[in-house]
Amino acid sequence: MSTTPAGIAATAYEQLSAVLRGDLITPGDPGYDEARAVYNAMIDKRPAAVARCRDTADVIACVRFGREHGVEIAVRGGAHNAAGLGVQDDALVIDLSLLRSTTVSPQSHTVRADAGCTWGDVDHATVAFGMATPSGFLASTGVAGLTLGGGIGYLSRRFGLTVDNLLSADVVLADGTFVTADESSHSDLFWALRGGGGNFGVVTSFTFRCHDIGEGGTIIGGPVLYDFADTAEVMRWYRELLPSLPEELSGWIGLLTIPPAAPFPEALWGRKACAIVWCYTGPHDQADKVLEPVRTFGEPLLVGVGEMPFNVLQSAFDGLYPAGLQWYWRADFFDEISDEAIQIHQKHGEQLPTGHSTMHLYPIDGAAARVPTDATAFAYRDGGWAGVIVGVDPDPANAGLISQWAQDYWQELHPTSAGGAYVNFLMDEGQDRVKASYRGNYDRLAQVKRRYDPDNTFHVNQNIRPADGTAP
Repeated sequence: MSTTPAGIAATAYEQLSAVLRGDLITPGDPGYDEARAVYNAMIDKRPAAVARCRDTADVIACVRFGREHGVEIAVRGGAHNAAGLGVQDDALVIDLSLLRSTTVSPQSHTVRADAGCTWGDVDHATVAFGMATPSGFLASTGVAGLTLGGGIGYLSRRFGLTVDNLLSADVVLADGTFVTADESSHSDLFWALRGGGGNFGVVTSFTFRCHDIGEGGTIIGGPVLYDFADTAEVMRWYRELLPSLPEELSGWIGLLTIPPAAPFPEALWGRKACAIVWCYTGPHDQADKVLEPVRTFGEPLLVGVGEMPFNVLQSAFDGLYPAGLQWYWRADFFDEISDEAIQIHQKHGEQLPTGHSTMHLYPIDGAAARVPTDATAFAYRDGGWAGVIVGVDPDPANAGLISQWAQDYWQELHPTSAGGAYVNFLMDEGQDRVKASYRGNYDRLAQVKRRYDPDNTFHVNQNIRPADGTAP
């Protein structure tokens, strides 16, 4: 009898395939390499099988199969995970990418999104009604991964994180049962899902609160670019200005190379810059007053702030960062942007190794900072920033170059940080980093893990081990 790479009889996978509505793809099948690919092309894992689930019943069948046969389970939504944790060697991958429906209720201001949706799917559905729910900064990012890690984005200052707007989640648990978690049912699980990652089950759908934004979904936003030589001055100004701004206005700051493409003027192509990307969601008749300091500070190379549908801003960088690039991530939370940190940013920003490589600082203040630290699993509520350093390039030959740059940058910057990092930005960095990222919430998460996944079935993630410590 033939076996798979995981040592399971091929007939067992044939039996699984027979009960699935979706496709089960194994090594040797057409499309296997495509099926195992994730956003970060630096990740090259060979799972035993990829199950492209078409409904919750498929997910249940896969979880039960994995438990019965002792096969590792990996769960993939949008496949954007920095560490590529949606795939694993010799694992059964539960691929949710075919679960893509959305349902908007304008009356109740909610949207229900399946776990295979991207934020582009959700924004397309909600902005048509002049609404949005807080998400991230790329439309191609998966709803499931971003939500379960917390959800920092353009709307966080005004409306909180994505998890602060999650109303309920449908979940397949490690024993193959199905529950809906919200504030009144499985409330401990609901607490843990709001930032605790994929540790507690396979979420098959999410229901979010939506908010009216801009005027009919039209916001005022876009980049302001400054010469790299002005970085220190811009960062000092930004760190003081941002907390004083109305919460309808948010902006992240970064160091980058200006892309050689429209709409950037050709004279700026390839030039290193300090950039702030702004998003104003308030009344347009107040925009000139609110945006005045943003438009007039310093001597910008480009002021690209204008009216646009919210989903246009959300998708503005998707074309620059398609799936299949090489990525290496390092991240931290920061309570402040200190003078010492600014010097380090200048030093390593001057050494950006490739055109795609960059550093971003995303604010976590306003509404996001008013939520108590223990109200959700997402623990960092101190009003600072989530920072990320990413080495990125299309060429695998540059993988070492971009990784070393990011590591060197992070090593020097880390002592200025708050300690932990946004789990959606973590690579495979070990338990100490995971614990630091959850702060005082980790022990409670471990208790919830023991209740819902005592055998650590779902461990291909930024893992929270069951409280008794006996699981792998």
